[in-house]
Amino acid sequence: MRNITTKIALILLLGLVFYSCSLVKRVPEGKHLLEKNNITVNGEDKNDDEHDAQMYQLPNTNIGGYHLRLHLYNLATPNADSSYLAWLDRKPGRHDFMRSLLSEKQVQRLGNSFIVSGFSNFLKKTGEPPVLVDVARIKKSSNRLYAYYYKQGYFRAKTSYSIDTLPDKRAVVNYKVDTGKPYIIDSIATAISTPVLDSLYNTSKAEALIKKGKQYNEADFAGERDRITTYFRNRGAYTFQQNNVSYVVDTVNNNYTANVDLVIDDESVRRGDSTFVRPFRLYKISKVNIYTKNPTSDDQAIDSVSYNGFNLYSTGKLNYRPKALTDAVFIAPGSTYADFRRILTSRSLTNLKVFNYPTIQYVEDSTDVSGQSLITNIYLNPRKKFRFNVTADFLHSNIQDFGIQGSLGVSIRNIFRGAEVLEISTRGNIGSSRDVAIKDNTFFNILEYGADAKLTFPRIFFPFKTEKIIPKSMIPNTLLSVGIGRQKNIGLDKENFTGILSYNWTPKRNHTAKFDLFNIQYIRNVNAGNYFNVYTSSYDALNEFATQYNFPSNYFNPDQPGELIIEDGTNAFISAVAANQVAGVTEDDKKSIARIEERRQRLTENNLISATNFTYTTSTRKDLTDNTFFIFKTKVESAGGVLSLLSGLMDENKDIAVGNRTLFNVQYSQYVKGELDFIKHFDLRRGKVLAMRAFFGLAVPYGNSSSIPFTRSYFAGGSNDNRAWQSYSLGPGRSGGQNDFNEANLKMAYSAELRFNIFGKLNGAIFGDVGNIWNVFDEVDDPNFTFNGLSSFRDLAFGTGLGFRYDFNFFVVRFDVGFKTYNPGRPEGKRWFDEYNFAHSVLNVGINYPF
Repeated sequence: MRNITTKIALILLLGLVFYSCSLVKRVPEGKHLLEKNNITVNGEDKNDDEHDAQMYQLPNTNIGGYHLRLHLYNLATPNADSSYLAWLDRKPGRHDFMRSLLSEKQVQRLGNSFIVSGFSNFLKKTGEPPVLVDVARIKKSSNRLYAYYYKQGYFRAKTSYSIDTLPDKRAVVNYKVDTGKPYIIDSIATAISTPVLDSLYNTSKAEALIKKGKQYNEADFAGERDRITTYFRNRGAYTFQQNNVSYVVDTVNNNYTANVDLVIDDESVRRGDSTFVRPFRLYKISKVNIYTKNPTSDDQAIDSVSYNGFNLYSTGKLNYRPKALTDAVFIAPGSTYADFRRILTSRSLTNLKVFNYPTIQYVEDSTDVSGQSLITNIYLNPRKKFRFNVTADFLHSNIQDFGIQGSLGVSIRNIFRGAEVLEISTRGNIGSSRDVAIKDNTFFNILEYGADAKLTFPRIFFPFKTEKIIPKSMIPNTLLSVGIGRQKNIGLDKENFTGILSYNWTPKRNHTAKFDLFNIQYIRNVNAGNYFNVYTSSYDALNEFATQYNFPSNYFNPDQPGELIIEDGTNAFISAVAANQVAGVTEDDKKSIARIEERRQRLTENNLISATNFTYTTSTRKDLTDNTFFIFKTKVESAGGVLSLLSGLMDENKDIAVGNRTLFNVQYSQYVKGELDFIKHFDLRRGKVLAMRAFFGLAVPYGNSSSIPFTRSYFAGGSNDNRAWQSYSLGPGRSGGQNDFNEANLKMAYSAELRFNIFGKLNGAIFGDVGNIWNVFDEVDDPNFTFNGLSSFRDLAFGTGLGFRYDFNFFVVRFDVGFKTYNPGRPEGKRWFDEYNFAHSVLNVGINYPF
C-alpha cells in the first residue's frame, strides 16, 4: 500500500513539473511569465474585477486553473514555414526530390499550406501567447491605479510597484496604493448666465448628485452634467448640450476640502463666418407636420389634411386614418420642446410595424419674431403592404426521429387604414417515428397541420375608453388570434382550437404587461383508444396486475401471450376489479388499479379551458451584449369562471352538481394558477458570466375540476430545466418517474451555470440544476407524489454537468451533458452519486441559452 501511495505521489509530482514547464515553453530566456497581480490598497488586498480593470497586463486566462489557451499556443510550431525550408535543406537531395514531384513554385508554396503551417497558425490564433512581464506596462498600470483613486477624491494618493521573480521563469507583480485622506465637497456655487436656466436649475437642485459633505467623485460630476442636460432639454432648452456645463474645483489650502463652482455660460451661436453669444431660449412647438407616402396610389399629387392641429401630407392619397398616426405622435402643437417626447414618438411609430424607423427633425419657425418656436417634421417611410413568409426546418425530438416542418404565411399591413396588421399562416409537419404505439410502418408516419390568423391593433380595442387606465404613452396594442391544429399518429391524435384576446402595454421603460382577457383552448382526443399504446408504463403496470390475479386468458392477445388486449382486455380488467369480480385483489392493488384508470380518464378526456391571465415582466437588460441584468416575471391565471356562469344556464346541466357540469357536452376546467420566474446574470469579466434562474409555479383546481389539464400542468427535466433528466421523466416527488409523461401542479426549480470562453466562438459551461414537481390540492394522495411540507424538500433532485456552446452570432447551438447527482426517486442510501456516470447521463441539444 505504501509503494502504491508513493508511486501515485511521484506521478502527480512529475505531472505537476511537466505542467509547470510546459507553461513557460515559449517564454524567452531573461523574460518572465506573469503569474499574478497583487494589488494592495492601504494594506488590504484588492484583487477584484474593478481593480483588475485598471491593469494593462493580466495573467493568461484559465479555466478552473488550467491555462487551456496558453497550452494550445505552446503546441504550435514557431515559424512553421521557416522550419519547412530548413527541413528541405537539412538532407542532401531532399529539395531536388521534392522539385521532381512538384514545381519549385509549388514546393515553396507548400510551406504556407495547411499541412505544413496551417495547423500551427490555427493553434496560434485560437490559443493565447504567454503574457510576459513588461515594465512599461506595469508603470502604466500603476499610473492608472493612481488615476482611479484620484477620480474618487484621493488627490494625494501614492502608488508603487515591485516585481517578485519566481523559479521557472515566472513572476508576480505587486502594486501598492496609499490613498491618504479623501477630499470632501465643502461648498457649491453656481454661475448660470441665462436667467431661465438658472430658475430651472434651482427647481431641481435638490436632486443634484454633487452635495456638500459628500466625498469628491468624478463620476458624480459626469452624472450631474447628464442630469442637468436631460432636465433642461426636457423643458424646452432645445440647443443645450452637455459641453455647456463646466466645473471649477478649488482644493488649494482647504484641508482636504473642495469648493465647487458650477458654470453654465450663455449659448454660442455661429451664423456664417461670425459667432455671437446669446441667452439660451426655451422653445415651444408651433407646428407638427407628418409626411408619408402612398406608392400604390395612381395619383401621386400631394394630399394633405389637418387633424387636431397636426398637418398630414402624403404623396398620393393619404392611406391612413389621421387618428391612427396622430395617436402615435406625442409632440403636440403648443407643447414645450422635450427630448422624451421625441424618443416616445419614435418608439410609438416604430411599434406600429407599418413604417420603417421614422426621421424626426426640428427647424426654427421663421414666422415667430421671438425666435422661440420650432416646427417638427416627421418623415414616415411605409413598409410594403404585403409580406410573404416561407419557413422550413428539420426537427428531432422525443417523439420524432426525424421531421420536416414548414409554414406559409402572409402579413397584410394597414389592412383597415388604422395601422392594423393581419397575419395568416398555415403550418405543417411530417415526421418519422419508430414508436411502438404507431402502427403505420411507412417512413413518414406522423403528421401535424394547422392554420393561424392574428390581427394586431395598435391601441386598446375595447368598448369603453381606457385612456385613463392605460394611456397611449404606454404604447398599447391588442392581439386577436385564432388557430386550429390536428395531429395524426401522435399519441392520442389531438385536435386543437385556440382563441386569444390579449392586451399588451409598457407601463414604463423595461417593464411590460400582458392581459389575456380570453384565452380559450379546446382539445379533442380523436384516438383515445390508443392510450395504453402510448402510455406503456401504465399498460405494463395494469398487465402485471392482470397476470398476477389470473384474469381469463381470452382477454389476452393470442399472438403475444401474457399481454392484455387493448382496449377489450384492459377495459374488462379495470371494470371487473371495480365491480369486485376478480378474486384475491388486495385493497392496495385495487387503489393502484383505480389510479391507473383515473389517470387514463384524465388524459383522454376532452378539455375546454377558458382562462384569463395577467403577466408582468421587469427587465434591466440593455441589449444582447449586456451580461449584468435581471429579469423578473410574474403571472396570475384563472380558468373557468365565465364558463361556470354560462353552464348554469344550459339545459344539459340541470340537476347536475358542480364538478360534472359541461358546456356543449364538454366538461370545462376550473383552476387558479400563479408563477414567479427570476433570472439574474453576473458579469465576472474576461468572458466569464454567472447565470442563475429560480422558478416557482402552483396551479390549484377547484369547482368543476379535481386536477389540472395536462396542457397546463408542470413537468421537470429537459434541455431548459433539470438537464440530468429527460423531459417528463423527473418526479412527481420521490415517485421515481413511474409514468411515461410525469406531470403535476406544483413546481420548484433553481439553476446556476458558470459560462466561460474556451477559444474563439466556442464557449463552455459548468452547471447545477435543483428542482422537482409535486401534486398538491388535487386528487392525488400518495405521499410519494405529493408535497407534504418541509419534509418534501428532500425530494428536490440535483443534477450537475458541463456543456459546450458555439456562437453563430444570430443563434447559439448548445450541447449539455447532465449527471444525476442526487436522485430522490432512488432508495434511501442510494440517492447521492449512485448514477453519477455516463451510462445514466443525459445529452441535451438546444438552441440558444436556457436562461
